[in-house]
Amino acid sequence: MRKRTYSLFLQEKIAGYGFLAPTVVVLAAVVAFPLIYSLIASFYSYTFVSPGFNLFVGLENYINALNDSYFWNSLLVTLSFVIAVVSIEFILGFIIALMLNRDIKFKSIYYTILTIPMLLSPVAVGLVWKMLLHPDLGVVNYFLSLFGIGPINWLGSPKGAFWSVLFVDIWQQISFMILLLLAGLVSLPKEPYEAATIDGANEWQKLFFITIPLMKPVIIVTLLIRTIFAFRTYDLIYVMTRGGPGVSTEVLSYFIYRKTFMGLNFAEAAATSYVLLVVVFVLVFVMFKFMEEEK
Repeated sequence: MRKRTYSLFLQEKIAGYGFLAPTVVVLAAVVAFPLIYSLIASFYSYTFVSPGFNLFVGLENYINALNDSYFWNSLLVTLSFVIAVVSIEFILGFIIALMLNRDIKFKSIYYTILTIPMLLSPVAVGLVWKMLLHPDLGVVNYFLSLFGIGPINWLGSPKGAFWSVLFVDIWQQISFMILLLLAGLVSLPKEPYEAATIDGANEWQKLFFITIPLMKPVIIVTLLIRTIFAFRTYDLIYVMTRGGPGVSTEVLSYFIYRKTFMGLNFAEAAATSYVLLVVVFVLVFVMFKFMEEEK
């Protein structure tokens, strides 16, 4: 009987591996192979002009990337963009999630409106908002002119371009933050709130002493996911500003694209991308450690 049970268990295990094998092969081909290939290329003098692994240069590509002043500018722009986007989206998203967590009318309509920007392609969003913010033909400047405000070249100045791209990214991605935080709020137990009401606690006390402490795991995971997504921002930058004016909106992802397809230096671009990977990994590790300490 034991042999038969073990035989059935072994057959199920083999069948499970068989079903899993195609997924593993596809992931290896799509994810693992490019990662390994680019990692190896980052230690060679590999360019699109002379592709190949003929000359091993060690850490030279990493040193060149770190000595590039444009790299540090892109890193600063990226960090500023990520911190601003995640912070503003979290504050606004948490406030809106708290409002939607109440018994209000037309809640399903609000959910539908929130979902629409998130479903749109970043390229389409960038093209639409680039037209809306056009200094001469844009609808935004038209409405401002009704109040006597002259035309503003939103994407023509360094600060204006940065905050314009920031606003568009928040407009599209805040729905993701709201839905995740709202899911956490809906799942909170009702008993602590009932006990606090009996004890005479007001809404602010409930928020700071019950809601936020109970929501900390959800908040940390939400911030973690959104931070990773913010570091990957490329589409909006490419469509709206191409990193300009100058390099005022050149995030690291666009810097790597420019290094690869304009500079044709695949090896140095691969080294820069792994530096970005290390930066993201460190931030994720710190957030995970903080989450474990909170637990």
